[in-house]
Amino acid sequence: MLPVYYNSLDFARQCDEADVLQHFRHRFLFPQRNNREVLYFTGNSLGLQPKSVRTALEQELSDWATLGVEGHFRATVPWWQYHKAVQEPLARIVGAQPHEVVAMNTLTVNLHLLLATFYQPTPQRFHILCEAGAFPSDDYALETHVALRGLDPRRAIVEVVAKDQHGLLCTEDIVQAIDTLGDSLALVMFSGVQYYTGQAFDIRTITRAAHCVGAIACFDLAHAVGNIVLKLHEWDVDAAAWCSYKYLNSSPGGIAGVFIHERHAMNKDLPRLAGWWGNDESERFQMKKGFRPASGAQAWQLSNPPALLMATHKAALEIFDEAGIERLRAKSEALTGFLEFIIRDVAGTHVRIITPSNPAERGAQLSLIIERNGRAVFQHLLNNGVIVDWREPDVVRVAPVPLYNSFEDVWRFGECLKKALDAECQ
Repeated sequence: MLPVYYNSLDFARQCDEADVLQHFRHRFLFPQRNNREVLYFTGNSLGLQPKSVRTALEQELSDWATLGVEGHFRATVPWWQYHKAVQEPLARIVGAQPHEVVAMNTLTVNLHLLLATFYQPTPQRFHILCEAGAFPSDDYALETHVALRGLDPRRAIVEVVAKDQHGLLCTEDIVQAIDTLGDSLALVMFSGVQYYTGQAFDIRTITRAAHCVGAIACFDLAHAVGNIVLKLHEWDVDAAAWCSYKYLNSSPGGIAGVFIHERHAMNKDLPRLAGWWGNDESERFQMKKGFRPASGAQAWQLSNPPALLMATHKAALEIFDEAGIERLRAKSEALTGFLEFIIRDVAGTHVRIITPSNPAERGAQLSLIIERNGRAVFQHLLNNGVIVDWREPDVVRVAPVPLYNSFEDVWRFGECLKKALDAECQ
């Protein structure tokens, strides 16, 4: 049964009073405009700054100032093992074993590292399957890896094109594309949540289908991590990569991460691009020739962890751990459902929501197409302190993040949207 929503400020405030997570809002810093907090709905692009980050960074700066190079071993969190300080909270967020995850690098660097290991084409098995309209960085990574292997990207990369006018993909169509490629398919590389439409893909079913034809299943979870419930180990996913600056609130361009299933992570014979921080830590400082991979996902590390970025990441993950991804997801479904109701109530036929209505098929994002003067409506919202974002060619993305957005925020967004439509669509 669908929840019953009402378009009223009193109803929104009643929902906030009943929200067991509402106090987390006060642990974040909201941008100000005209001496008041903005309505912030772009956590799917850059999460807000946790107030605890400043203290975490000051501690690292103090350790650097007082310890110098000895901070690698004597800092409050010894820098040389900083990645281990966030393993367990990361594992809980993505549904993994701690040794299957590691915080490192940035998203596209990690995608390249995973492709170096898991895309091993042969004359018979060389195709990569992805969704049409994937984030450009994913496309670029796939194209260049295929070209580096001496193959033609136009032939090797196969895209699943949506039959739906809004760009949504049916799981059945994805599975059919996998089955059609069969034993020529080397790798499936899909998003967890599609950045443009906001559609959440059925990771478990896609993975199972890939494995049935002998292919590897790999995912870009940039818009999924910290947004939807993930069970990567249980779902038997081979590998995944993500960034941390969206729903994980870990700073602009913050440290990213990877998941590598233990059947691969513990296999020291796999091909990879190596760096000294992925070497067996018992021998790391002996400066020997010959790479000896560490145990687990940490063997894919290249360089020592950047302490300042790791400190920010750790501070943000502590909030996530306290809130719990299951509770956050429950609130997210209610909050996004309320947003959908409000938009339909105030906008009528002026706005099309292209994100699926089924909560199981979306995260904390609705993608809107304004039927007339969309860019002007978007700019009107920005000018009036409503921070949403525009994605070419014609989508406004609105993301109510459960850690810090409230039901009252959503109601106020509806009021602002109505004014923007009245002003720009007459």
